[in-house]
Amino acid sequence: MNLLASKHCAILFSMAELLNMMRKAMETSGQSRYRISKETGIAESVLSRFMSGETALTVETVERLADYLGLEIVLRPKRGRGAPKGG
Repeated sequence: MNLLASKHCAILFSMAELLNMMRKAMETSGQSRYRISKETGIAESVLSRFMSGETALTVETVERLADYLGLEIVLRPKRGRGAPKGG
């Protein structure tokens, strides 16, 4: 998943949308939670609660899970109101 599709087209998601996309990627990966847990070091109970929507994930856990699933998360500076001003 590359949140920046190209230099000219940005696809932006809320954190909730990002986590939902990760849930779908886990579901379609064909890997069991047990296997994902063993290969990522993320507790199976954490993955289970995440998949059921009971809890979110830490940034570190999101990074590990995205890497395992072959996803890329790209952040970019915010535009408009609230963006840092250069100078």
